[in-house]
Amino acid sequence: MRPVRPALLALVFFALLGTAAGVTLALRAKSAEPPPPVAATPAPKATPPPVKQTASPLRASQVGAKACGECHEEQHAGWSKDWHARALSPATPEFVVGDYQQQTHFKGDSSEAWMRREGESHFMRTKGADGQLAEFPVRWVVGGKRMQDPVTVLSDGRWQVLPVYFHVTGKGEWVDYSETKQGALTPEHPFFWANFRRSAQHACLDCHVTGLDARYDRATRAWSTRFTDAGVACESCHGPGAKHADTQDPKDIIQPSKLSAELGFAVCAQCHGPRRPLFPILDGAHRFQPGQRYEDFYQPIVLFVGTERSGDYFTDGRPSTSSFEYQALLQSRCHSQGGATCLTCHTAPHDAQAPNELPLPTQPSANVSAGSATCHQCHADLFAAGSRHTRHSAREAQDCVACHMPPVVSGVLDTFADHAMDVPAPQNTTRHGIPNACNTCHTKQTPEAMTQALAKWWPKAVKRQERRLRLAEAFDEKTASTSRPALEAVLADAKEVPSLRGAAARLLAQRHKREAVTVLHTALKGTQDSGLRLDLIESLGIAGGGKDASEDLAPLLQDGSLWVRQASALTLASLGDARGVWALEQLAAQPETSGLVQPHILLAQLAVRRKDLVTAAREYERALDLQPYNVDALIRLADILVVQGNVAQGQERLSEALRFEPQSRAVRQRLSMLKQGR
Repeated sequence: MRPVRPALLALVFFALLGTAAGVTLALRAKSAEPPPPVAATPAPKATPPPVKQTASPLRASQVGAKACGECHEEQHAGWSKDWHARALSPATPEFVVGDYQQQTHFKGDSSEAWMRREGESHFMRTKGADGQLAEFPVRWVVGGKRMQDPVTVLSDGRWQVLPVYFHVTGKGEWVDYSETKQGALTPEHPFFWANFRRSAQHACLDCHVTGLDARYDRATRAWSTRFTDAGVACESCHGPGAKHADTQDPKDIIQPSKLSAELGFAVCAQCHGPRRPLFPILDGAHRFQPGQRYEDFYQPIVLFVGTERSGDYFTDGRPSTSSFEYQALLQSRCHSQGGATCLTCHTAPHDAQAPNELPLPTQPSANVSAGSATCHQCHADLFAAGSRHTRHSAREAQDCVACHMPPVVSGVLDTFADHAMDVPAPQNTTRHGIPNACNTCHTKQTPEAMTQALAKWWPKAVKRQERRLRLAEAFDEKTASTSRPALEAVLADAKEVPSLRGAAARLLAQRHKREAVTVLHTALKGTQDSGLRLDLIESLGIAGGGKDASEDLAPLLQDGSLWVRQASALTLASLGDARGVWALEQLAAQPETSGLVQPHILLAQLAVRRKDLVTAAREYERALDLQPYNVDALIRLADILVVQGNVAQGQERLSEALRFEPQSRAVRQRLSMLKQGR
């Protein structure tokens, strides 16, 4: 084969570069922190030198749980027995609950592992990223109440969750939960254990440790991970304690119970609901702290991850997976009308008399669980009505949780209570396959029979059911072709929760682009909720209606929400509006916002349009300093370097991208071209 000439190779890469920039500038709605790419794990032959670090500002302001316990002995003792303290533990016999007897064996459809213990150490032998069997030391374990996940640390410093977990509350056996959810997993699959999608630094540790300081050194390709405490410790909920430790002044520490309902809710929400962060996860300077507003740092993931539909929701918008308690509670009337938050029902994780953070009933009853007892504080009249309200005689059915928080939410391989706290809607079981509380107990009855019984015994429930029926008709993919009226009704309903209205906006933009623009435009002018505004701006981008709304977006460049300012700037700039470009440049330059990734990405793409490759390369490099695993940015930067004649550097960037996304066709295509062009 005749070698490809360097000049021709550069022309090909320039064509790729221009095409990629044009496609990206078509304003696809993108999150500040896109779903994490995957990575190969060929470990370096030798452990790289440690990354030089200075203490993060957060860790410098924290003292650790041990120091807190010197004054707060009782609370520290209670916390140490709570599962928050065991969110992450060293893999020592004190904390490991899995069976590591000599040559304990697990075999699944695509995974196989052998576990063993040697002295105080635990090991798992399984296939690595290269497909070959190797033994990996278990350094840490996640949880242990229901499921315990073993974590190993690779030689490049990356923490990886090993392929099989120990199911404590099942049969006490090893299981491959990822295989159960994703199907057969090969090393090329994003959820193969050794790939970056399963990196604990990116996916787990922010909520499983206190004071996380995770960093990636692009020069050595090494990870470093530090934290104040393993597990969810005192300062996760009370904020940094160094000043309080010095002054012992109560004003110098956060008491979640004394915060406003909004700020107290945020303390729990920071971990009890998957979210996309405004700033990248490696940015320790912009990490949420108790006492701050949730929406200034995060947007909850509701029905979508970026532009992709999430598999963690029922088709009526309720979370179907555990750890989405925040998203579920937002949808409840208890929250929207009663103002209930997590702290309304749950107590602190250092109250030894409150198992699962639920206070014991003040008036113990055989018919009332600890969970239902918390309902009494708002619904005393229904408690007094007893069976006249429940219409059941069985003891279990007297419990509020049985009907309004049924165990239909999956959590690993267990079931959990539904925190959306709504009335049952058996009709949605028939129409949309959504489980309902009635048939959870009455397994031999049909949903139709339960619907009739509900209408007979609780006539007012029919009105309550209308909401969930409408949401299911709007959100279900099976009814997508006829969903427009329901979607528009959800979006227009000012009484509906903003997160669900935002999901309706996104689906309207995806399914009915032509008709959606006017509706989205009208909704944008009529809402003051920052989260809904963000959803509407991104939905207009999906529907291609950003140009029509440009005059409405320009004032939002001064909005109080940084999310909204960024989205408005990205949309306007992508349309070539000078106001948006100026706003992007300000966001990228000002110290308090220069850590945002997307302004640098779009400024790089705009520079490519102008054929200003020097500026484009600089902006891509800045974006990668902030978010080194952004494979798309690595590819575009490689294209620029090759066009500039820096082929070796281009190959380095592509090689780095391949570590994060080994199955990337775009990366492999470019590497092949470069190899042929030598």
